[in-house]
Amino acid sequence: MSTVLIVVALIVVIVVAVAAVLYGTGKGGGRAGLKRRFGPEYERAVNRHHGDAKAAENELTERVRRHGDLSPRPLPAEARDQYVAHWAGLQERFVDSPRQAVVEADKLIARLASDRGFPDADEHSQHIDALSVHHAHQVDGYRRVHHAASEAGQDASTEELREAMVQARQLFERLVLDSKEDSPRHRPGIPGRSAALRPKGSGV
Repeated sequence: MSTVLIVVALIVVIVVAVAAVLYGTGKGGGRAGLKRRFGPEYERAVNRHHGDAKAAENELTERVRRHGDLSPRPLPAEARDQYVAHWAGLQERFVDSPRQAVVEADKLIARLASDRGFPDADEHSQHIDALSVHHAHQVDGYRRVHHAASEAGQDASTEELREAMVQARQLFERLVLDSKEDSPRHRPGIPGRSAALRPKGSGV
């Protein structure tokens, strides 16, 4: 009799465990859900945790818990136009002053993200975490620009600065253009969207 009870108990435990996994997957959780949601950010988190996938998944799950319900605010058309014009100016300025352009690009994206309702850049880790939940495939370019603009990035070459700017532009475009109130025909074009920044002396 006791053996039967043990077997029944084991079956119940297994059923509950399977149900929990299926429930988590259905809610977008679990390893597959996190990989799908975070893409390159998932691999970055695993690498930061020295290959410990469970620790990485716990971190990413916590990011979703804290920032997943954030609803970005739309930008007024005038503000979008100003941001687009400012970015175009930075691309032109990069030719003669690459580091200054990168520093200003870092500040511009931080201000844009704040205007869209993301946490202020004063708490940079929270700022990046929130952006990664909603823009996982673009946030690393902004991370690179922020590093290049900091004291830690003082030795970055012009080519490294150029690559950081090009990658950061992906997040800039998403933040400028992704708004539920936007109509595609009223969305501003971003100068140089299809062309990369070029080294000094060759134009933008």
